[in-house]
Amino acid sequence: MGAELSPLLSFLDDEDLDGYLIDDDASDSDQRYVSGFDAPDAYQTLVTADGAVHLLVSGLEYGRAAADADADAVARRSDYAFQELLAEYGPYEGKIRGVTAFLEDHDVESIAVPRNFPTGTADGLRDRGLSVAVEPEGIVKGIRATKTDAEIDRIRSTQRANEAAMAAAADLIAAAEIENGALVRDGEPLTSERVKQEIEITLIRHGCALDDTIVACGADAADPHDRGSGPLEANELIVIDIFPRDKETKYFADMTRTFARGDPGKEARRRYEVTNEAFEAALEAIEPGVTGSDVHDAACDAIEAAGYETLRSDPSAETGFIHSTGHGVGLDIHEQPSVSPAGGELEPGHVITIEPGIYDPAIGGVRIEDLVVVTEDGYENLTEYPIGDGPTIE
Repeated sequence: MGAELSPLLSFLDDEDLDGYLIDDDASDSDQRYVSGFDAPDAYQTLVTADGAVHLLVSGLEYGRAAADADADAVARRSDYAFQELLAEYGPYEGKIRGVTAFLEDHDVESIAVPRNFPTGTADGLRDRGLSVAVEPEGIVKGIRATKTDAEIDRIRSTQRANEAAMAAAADLIAAAEIENGALVRDGEPLTSERVKQEIEITLIRHGCALDDTIVACGADAADPHDRGSGPLEANELIVIDIFPRDKETKYFADMTRTFARGDPGKEARRRYEVTNEAFEAALEAIEPGVTGSDVHDAACDAIEAAGYETLRSDPSAETGFIHSTGHGVGLDIHEQPSVSPAGGELEPGHVITIEPGIYDPAIGGVRIEDLVVVTEDGYENLTEYPIGDGPTIE
């Protein structure tokens, strides 16, 4: 894919630095983004001031990195006698000497590093005479916020898998019988855990996976991050929030729907309607040049107009709309930009969630969430799964 690194190169030029170094494995999204490579063990990615990307990897990863990475050059550690250095100087000093040789090979005497760069590596490089400065603004994270068409396609594909998982969960709930106020499937109580299992199995079949998901019922659903547990009840709101990651591309998606089997009551239905109104108001506010704060305000306006609290109207509120309206999604499930009181200007290519909600343990929780991309003239919704007129499913 190749990363667009112009802002980083401008920083290096302004600060008169020779390069930018990342020392991490590919679970660090900046590392994966810049290198275009996925490895479970730490490797080094160097961006030199001329914009070239150089990788230093183990012999085990060399063949794959040479074939798959978005790099101008890939070197083996053996090219810099790592094994001999480790044997002579030990694992810490040996690594430092090897990385130093790699940097010297590219005429790099001064580097910037990300804020999470290993302190030991930074100190060791300084001890070897290199200048190491922390890049404080998170420039690569800012670059990652604006998605290319290829990245948007990857996120869209993950969202299709997400929708299949949501449909499987909804079908499971819809097919359940109601016995003594509880949902029952195949003679057994239908639990949050059983629905999560169906979600996970469906995602695996679509090439995706997740570490966790939310299937929360009743009072559990009034806590936006309660994962939910135990039997699902009839006539209660059930919040299902699924945020899977594609196992190959590593791009996330995100979606929430609120269901009920039976009748959750007039107040619950009203809260659903108001949440949907806030959701639509936030969507209508999206266009290039508006801020994430503007979009968040649109959602708050709708909820407050209906008589419910928000953190904007009462920063200490424990019920009502008690979180921000959305966040960026990409190689991380939460990344820039923010759709919140502190959210900055939205630009074409920003992929964001819109997810207002209303919460109260006495009623339960409602949240509706789609995933959209900001375009030149507004937005494109990357989500095709329908939003019902109410929470009840038959």
